[in-house]
Amino acid sequence: MSKRRRYNSAEKTLGTSPGTLTYIGEDIDHATKIRRIDYNAAEYHFDDSNRLSHCQPPAGNSPFVNWVDVDGIHEPKVVAALGQQYHLHPLLLEDVMNTDQKPKIDLYDDNPVVGQIVYVTLKMLHHSRRQQEIEPEHLSLVLGKNFLISFQEERTKDTFEPVIERIKASAGKTRHNGADYLLYSLMDLVVDHYFVIAERIGDKMDELEDHIVQQRANQQTLNTLYTLKRELVNIRRAVYPLRDVVGLLLRGDSDLIQPATMPFLRDLADHVNQIIDMLDSYREQIGGLMDVYYSIVNNRMNSVMKTLTVFSAIFMPLTFIVGIYGMNFDNMPELHTRNGYYWVMGTMLAIAIGMLLYFRRRGWF
Repeated sequence: MSKRRRYNSAEKTLGTSPGTLTYIGEDIDHATKIRRIDYNAAEYHFDDSNRLSHCQPPAGNSPFVNWVDVDGIHEPKVVAALGQQYHLHPLLLEDVMNTDQKPKIDLYDDNPVVGQIVYVTLKMLHHSRRQQEIEPEHLSLVLGKNFLISFQEERTKDTFEPVIERIKASAGKTRHNGADYLLYSLMDLVVDHYFVIAERIGDKMDELEDHIVQQRANQQTLNTLYTLKRELVNIRRAVYPLRDVVGLLLRGDSDLIQPATMPFLRDLADHVNQIIDMLDSYREQIGGLMDVYYSIVNNRMNSVMKTLTVFSAIFMPLTFIVGIYGMNFDNMPELHTRNGYYWVMGTMLAIAIGMLLYFRRRGWF
């Protein structure tokens, strides 16, 4: 994430009423993909027909957890149609399509069809090997009774694929718990990616520290430090609000969060705090590395200036002697001395050697 993505969101939404669905993000040519997964401890059903008519809200007595995964938030018609089926608030749908929206949590208690809703938005961070930078992906999770709707930006790799594979294999606790545990599983997957990103940054900083300490640093090293510093700022924007999101879930303000899920959310909160501590440590470390880099550069400059000063000091008396005998006055007895040239050259050489030995003894050279 060497450069923060900017989509001129203020210009796109200027003059529009609140709740207007306007996509803010990269231009995408692919159609939105929609799939539905119904599961419980005994079985699961996977529907990737991409039909909105198959994504109706589950019945109140449904024995299945209903998960609707929407891959692509760039088509307002699709988002609006799904929102209409579940009677989602227009402001919620507006946040779904705004990739500049920071992580947050909202509670909606006035839904006439599905009852209470918990809305969570957060950022998945991907490391781009091609561009050697970190790319954020906007994610939105809508939790209701026995259902969860997930929105993700169009990507070549499905962010939630590990959770889907666990459901298919009946591995872990996802199949044996409700939609609130599915919400935790998806958030935990995102936080686990934060650890991967943080470890990559830590490895890069260790490499830079070796370059700096071994005095092999150059301007490219400084540029890399500033790039890492900027990436840390952008990662902090994605991670820090997540602490408040998990904290609100732990407060128990929503009846959708079951007591059995609370220990897992507390563990998630611990992981978020660990990430934040790592980012704070990296920020201080980058500041320290920059100070060391500038100190080494200053020491190099001082060493160069010391060398130049020593040579200047040596040549000062030599220049003085040459200046005297270069005046070409007729009445200068030394000019007519038979070995005067050799005496002057010897004297100058002795002065130079003597000053070098003096500077060496004083530790100046």
